[in-house]
Amino acid sequence: MLGSVAALLTMFGFVPQILKIYRTRSVADISIVMLLQFFSGVFLWLLYGLHIQNNIIIAANAISLVTLITAIGLYVKYRNNK
Repeated sequence: MLGSVAALLTMFGFVPQILKIYRTRSVADISIVMLLQFFSGVFLWLLYGLHIQNNIIIAANAISLVTLITAIGLYVKYRNNK
């Protein structure tokens, strides 16, 4: 149960930031290094989950990767907006 709650919080942790970027069309206060570092960590957790065949780790990190890819995509799209 505890792992599932932690997974839910992690999976959707970037959704508020994604919504803010989308609404404001600004990434002025967003660090691309932080996004890429977090992406790398989540990707490695996904690989670990696949290695040990743990469905909660796999699902949580796969969904987290999708939200991070979305955030990175929005960063690239709006990085030159003033």
